[in-house]
Amino acid sequence: MTVRKRRPRICLAASGGGHVRQILDLKPFWQEHDHYLVTEPTALGHSLATEYPTRFVDHFAFGQARIASRATLAASGLRNFWASLRHTLRERPDVVISTGAGSALFTALLGRLTGARFVLIESFARVRGPSLFGRMAHRFATKVIVQSEALKSRWPHAEVCDPLKVLGAGRPEKEPLVFVTVGTVMPFDRLVKGVESLQKQGLLPERVIAQVGDGGYRAEGWEVHERLPFDEVRAILDKADIVFCHGGTGSLVTGCQAGCRVIAIPRDPERNEHYDNHQEEIVTAFAERGLIQTVRETDDLPAALAAGRTTEPVRATTEPEKLIFRLRQLMAEWFPDSESK
Repeated sequence: MTVRKRRPRICLAASGGGHVRQILDLKPFWQEHDHYLVTEPTALGHSLATEYPTRFVDHFAFGQARIASRATLAASGLRNFWASLRHTLRERPDVVISTGAGSALFTALLGRLTGARFVLIESFARVRGPSLFGRMAHRFATKVIVQSEALKSRWPHAEVCDPLKVLGAGRPEKEPLVFVTVGTVMPFDRLVKGVESLQKQGLLPERVIAQVGDGGYRAEGWEVHERLPFDEVRAILDKADIVFCHGGTGSLVTGCQAGCRVIAIPRDPERNEHYDNHQEEIVTAFAERGLIQTVRETDDLPAALAAGRTTEPVRATTEPEKLIFRLRQLMAEWFPDSESK
């Protein structure tokens, strides 16, 4: 009698924005196995749920205490925990793979406690130092993978897979269109008002489309959306000449992929715009490679815009083939008698 080999079940856990977009980059790997996603109920999350088996958990980050009450943090953490426990007991994953951040912590921990192997892929946004999620989760991870050589010096036991690839100059034909995007976590009114000021000064004659976040500032005369599905964002980027964005990895990478003139302002935790300063790290890394213009203050946006207009955009993308290859190796080592789809 032939015994059918069991396929291992993979849980792909990630917070919204750039974290879950990094999971999408790994699709050639995880589509070979039984899988499901755990993420936040953002516009991107709901878009993914139409294509892939997806379970939702509440947004949760320890840095919330900077901009919200501890009661709010505790409540979101408790809801996240119970949802994570429910999904873990129902799905019984054999492997949990996470790119962070806080929203994925309980899923990773509970998966490990119920016998799953756990692969921690430290965020692409972390160039020089680990995230809080990474500092906590690496203690119980089966395998730790970082995406910069500098970070490996902090975790000598980690493996390095740097996915960023510079493609060079040359881009598709663009329209006189500006796209402003603040990501999925929270509004970023300082950025939006800074771009509006450029327009009022006569420095930005192009049509403007803006994604401003829930309850974000709405400039007059713009096409404004609080949220946008990922496919619509990509379609806008294909046409947009200039992108103003926060320092989120998802916004930066997709803008560079599309050959846009990207101008970024990192969120400032001292202004309660984010939980920590990781956006400062990532915009600095992109700027040092000549991929974007970046400023910290909106008063410096006119100079950044002028520099962006006179600089030929350098396209870049993430190529996760090395990481995909390593994940396939791990699955073969851990489950030698299993079969993929």
